[in-house]
Amino acid sequence: MTLLYIVLATTAGGLLSVLIAASVTQALLGVLVRQLVSLSVGVLLGTALLHVMPEAFESHVEPQRLFLTLLAGLLFFFLLEKAELYRHGHHHEGDGHHHHHHFDAEQAGRGGWSVLLGDSIHNFCDGIIIAAAFLADPKLGVVTSAAIIAHEIPQEVGDYIVLLNAGFSRAKALLYNALSGLAAVVGGVLGYFVVGAWEALFPYLLVIASSSFIYVAVADLLPQLQRRLPLRDTATQLGLIGAGLALVWLARSLLHSH
Repeated sequence: MTLLYIVLATTAGGLLSVLIAASVTQALLGVLVRQLVSLSVGVLLGTALLHVMPEAFESHVEPQRLFLTLLAGLLFFFLLEKAELYRHGHHHEGDGHHHHHHFDAEQAGRGGWSVLLGDSIHNFCDGIIIAAAFLADPKLGVVTSAAIIAHEIPQEVGDYIVLLNAGFSRAKALLYNALSGLAAVVGGVLGYFVVGAWEALFPYLLVIASSSFIYVAVADLLPQLQRRLPLRDTATQLGLIGAGLALVWLARSLLHSH
C-alpha cells in the first residue's frame, strides 16, 4: 500500500501541471505562475521548518550531525544548479522580468534540453524524497508530497511556456513535460526498494529533503519576488506566502489529530 501511495504522490505533480498547462491560455499561465511562486515559498519553507525538520530532530541522532547534513545538502543543491542540473523554469517572456524579445527561443534553443534534463534529475530526487518521507511516516509523506507538488506545478508550467514560445507545438511541449515528470515516479519506486532497507538513514534523508525545499525557496523563488512593486502587489505576495504557511500548518494539524 505504501508503494501505491508513493506512485500516486509522484505522479500527481507532473499530471496536475500538464492538465493546468493544457486547459488555460498562455497569458493566463503567466499570471498563474507568478501567483504560485509566492504560494510555493510559504509551502516550502513551512514544510521544511515546521514539519520535516522537527520530525528529523525527534530522532536520537545528534543535532550537530543533522545540521551538518543540512549544510551539506544546501551546498549539494548549489553545486547541482552550478552544473545546470537543478535548474528551474519559472522565467519566461511576459512574466514581469523584462526579458528581451525572443528570450524564450534562445533559452530553448541553447539550453532547452539542459532544462529538461535538469528537471528530470530534479524530479528523480523529489521521488526519492517522497519515498523516504512515506517510509518514515505516511502522514509526513502526505505533507512532503504536497510541498513538492506546490513547487513542481509552477516549475513545469514555466518550462511549458518556454518551450511553447520557442516554437514547440502544444502537444510536443506537454509531452516533454510529462516525460520529465515520470522521472519522479522512477525515483519514488527506486527509493521504496532501496531506502526502505536503511531505516537508520531516514532522519538524514528528511534533513536533505528540507535542504532542498529551503534552497529552492531562498535561492530560486524569493529572488523572483525581490522586485520593486506597488504596495498592493507586495501585500499580495506576503498574503500568498502566509497562505502557504497556513496550508502547511493546517495540514500538519489535521494529520496529527488522527
